[in-house]
Amino acid sequence: MILYNVTLKVEAAVADEWAAWMKTEHMPDLLNTGLFTESRLCRLLEQDESDGVTYAAQYLCNSMEQYNNYIDKFAETMREKAFKAYGGKFVAFRTVMEIL
Repeated sequence: MILYNVTLKVEAAVADEWAAWMKTEHMPDLLNTGLFTESRLCRLLEQDESDGVTYAAQYLCNSMEQYNNYIDKFAETMREKAFKAYGGKFVAFRTVMEIL
């Protein structure tokens, strides 16, 4: 099982709106690619939020092949949608992990 994790720092002024958008639009769109089996949005606790709220968006898929298919065919479009909606109001750091 592969975990695609996107850690994001979001401006506090838009954090609640952004989180709602993630749960109702962005994450369902990503799942609708058919490549991921599950998603979840977490808010990191015990963080300094003076420069924004930190979240982790996590997506599970069954193989690196599915993850790479997402990157090759969908990632650019999904990122463009996010930047169109909230560009300049968040930064993202992506990691890929294998669940053992």
